[in-house]
Amino acid sequence: MNPIEPQRGVTIIGGGPAGLMAAEVARAAGAEVQLYDGLGSVGRKFLVAGKGGLNLTHSENTDAFVARYGERRCEVGRWLRQFDAAAVREWARGLGVETFVGSSGRVFPLDLKAAPLLRGWVRRLHASGVGFHMRHRWLGWDDTGAVRFAHADGERRVRADAVVLALGGGSWPVLGSDAAWVPLLGDRGVAIAPLKPANCGFDVSGANTGWSEHFARRHAGHPVKPVIVECSDATGRRIQRQGEFVVTASGVEGSLIYALSAPLRDAIAVHGTAEIRLDLVPGRDAQRLARDLAQPRGRRSLSEHLRRHVGIDGVKAGLLYEVLSKPQLQDADRVAATLKSLPLTLLRPRPIDEAISSAGGVRFDALDEYLMLKDMPGVFCAGEMIDWEAPTGGYLLAACFASGRIAGGSAARWSSPTRTPQQSTTTSPPGRSR
Repeated sequence: MNPIEPQRGVTIIGGGPAGLMAAEVARAAGAEVQLYDGLGSVGRKFLVAGKGGLNLTHSENTDAFVARYGERRCEVGRWLRQFDAAAVREWARGLGVETFVGSSGRVFPLDLKAAPLLRGWVRRLHASGVGFHMRHRWLGWDDTGAVRFAHADGERRVRADAVVLALGGGSWPVLGSDAAWVPLLGDRGVAIAPLKPANCGFDVSGANTGWSEHFARRHAGHPVKPVIVECSDATGRRIQRQGEFVVTASGVEGSLIYALSAPLRDAIAVHGTAEIRLDLVPGRDAQRLARDLAQPRGRRSLSEHLRRHVGIDGVKAGLLYEVLSKPQLQDADRVAATLKSLPLTLLRPRPIDEAISSAGGVRFDALDEYLMLKDMPGVFCAGEMIDWEAPTGGYLLAACFASGRIAGGSAARWSSPTRTPQQSTTTSPPGRSR
């Protein structure tokens, strides 16, 4: 077996946004920093997430922003107070990347791209002295407490002063977030909430089982917009949002569904299924719709009648045909009511490896306020591997950045040679004496 390598300073495991931010802050605090990642380069998921336009954060007010984190608003809110949306934009500017606020309030780089920002970030980290070690798959710890890595040259063991784990959740395993860390921490007694898909699509149960073959073949991939979706969470609280979603071969996905995925997923867990109601004609009155639909059709087909009198065709007409029988389609009142409240039953969320992000992870009660594991002094966690979730819109990256900064700064203080034994408790910040 290869000898244990002593390594001063901070060892960071995971090269996503949280890990890179931890490296930046720890190095700026004067710590020696070595970063390890299982893939051949860092920021793989960051790059893929930015393909449609890198959404760095959101410009909405602080209270609304923090509310996006649901049950974890208090914990994540504490992170964000130390690195808010304005700070993210200033940080990007320091990398030579100017940002703008889009019409939805989301914040993007001017060129909308992730690659230039990532290249500049990694270049700056290299220049600051951060060491990068690619294709090192983390294996946990050996009996002496040394960190273990699988590498092409054989197992490598490192004894670190402080460790930051930034290993991601369970979504997109091909990009590194494969949740392989769960049993490694679980075996050490770390409390972990089960990982679940977040910002995910759902399979539907139609009139039979799922979509009809005709509907799926004709409309999979088509957007439904504008539409209002109404649903209930696990407690029965009604939620309503307007936007758009996309029909898939087996169900629904897209921004509007992602925004509701947490309450829908949790409702399915409690009740077995969840129902959503679609208003396919927002702003239109049901009685007026019924009058328009009751006009004589003459020799026109029902599809043409719907298109001409209420502007319904394509995938919206297809949805109507999915839930109403032929006799029901002849009833103008029934059609109008269904256009305003079309029911779909959701059977299950799509698998976690298809989700944009994941919920669950290291429980907050296993961490102190500096994101150090209470039962593993000197080991810190950051990013999506902690038990929080958020919708898309810049909220995911914002929390990853902020938690990375806290963990990196705390690890740097912990690794300081001036740390006293009393500072191994959680009653004061890890690191230098106050």
